[in-house]
Amino acid sequence: MDASSNPYTPGAGRTPPALVGRTSELDAADLLMRRTQNGLTGRSLMLYGLRGVGKTVLLNEMRRRAEGHGWLTAMIEAKQDRQGAEQSRARLARELTAGARSVRTWRARATDKVKEALSTIESFSIKAGVGPVSGDLTIRAFGRADSGNIEMDLEDLVADVVPALREANIGMALFVDEIQDLDSATLTALLAAQHRAAQNDWPFYVFGAGLPVVPAVLAEARSYAERQFDYRNIDRLSPAEAQEALSGPAAAANVAFLPEALTRLLESARGYPYFLQVYGDQVWQCAAESPIQLIDAEVAITLGTGELDRSLFASRWERATPKQKQLMAAMAEDPGPSALPDLVSRMGKKKPADLSVFRDELIKKGLIYSPDRGILDFTVPLMADFIRRHADEV
Repeated sequence: MDASSNPYTPGAGRTPPALVGRTSELDAADLLMRRTQNGLTGRSLMLYGLRGVGKTVLLNEMRRRAEGHGWLTAMIEAKQDRQGAEQSRARLARELTAGARSVRTWRARATDKVKEALSTIESFSIKAGVGPVSGDLTIRAFGRADSGNIEMDLEDLVADVVPALREANIGMALFVDEIQDLDSATLTALLAAQHRAAQNDWPFYVFGAGLPVVPAVLAEARSYAERQFDYRNIDRLSPAEAQEALSGPAAAANVAFLPEALTRLLESARGYPYFLQVYGDQVWQCAAESPIQLIDAEVAITLGTGELDRSLFASRWERATPKQKQLMAAMAEDPGPSALPDLVSRMGKKKPADLSVFRDELIKKGLIYSPDRGILDFTVPLMADFIRRHADEV
């Protein structure tokens, strides 16, 4: 079929042609924006779940909608490396600088509060090594949000910027992807700034996305984080939603699936949005014409699984040390989550403490997580299948 008409979009964070099964989360974000228009506040969303379920896509869509309402927004992706804290602050400053220039109401009406807000953003940005924000507005930074203490600076930033936004019934939102990897100083600063905003009814919100450990990570950073957010567990799609995500884009291009071909693809993807896009992309390339046949689906599954092995799975596997891989291989022997006592026995150890170092390292790397006490599971769906497929190599 015509490759230029292929509607499927495999890739990290790429928006699929049909964003299905996420209406509840998007409606909640829309409601918060409408409340802000009415001078009211609420709680922002914190998305968590396995990899490949579309959290980043949702976060991007929420930001797009906030910008459509005229909000000042910034988005960062947290990193675990040693430069992560500096990079996060610099990226935040760049995003705020660009965002401030595009706030329509500020360009039209430079009130005293707007000038104060721009000055504070400029101070924050200059401290982070980013250029001035003011453009053709003559603003002089006056020493707010430039102490170098991220918690104090963010509180200054929010205190000066958000009241200027509230004049126009718009808000400020920071979107943080992979929030579990954010350095502790920046994370606690964001939580403290949002906490202060909530106490003052300021429309400032942190939207985040990350792995299943996110609620615990945030609660450890600040105990009140448990009450700051509307936490949403982003899971795989239901069978009906998965079918819509796969067949809907094809139908829009006047391409149909034979029932047995569609069923086979859905069985292999198991409701995970990323896998649906990979298999959809491959079957589009394999099929000569509509309707898509079962043989097309079988070939696409073979090719798609190979693609997943080389990219998604292999990249995670290679991040583990030999000892960590042994623990992951032991986990892969289970059809689902693994009980720690079973892993201890399987690996020839004497007690759970013998595995604690490798377990903690794998959790820190974002490769596994603990859904319950004494239970371990992979953060990447179907990772166990990959390990079993390559048992001779691992």
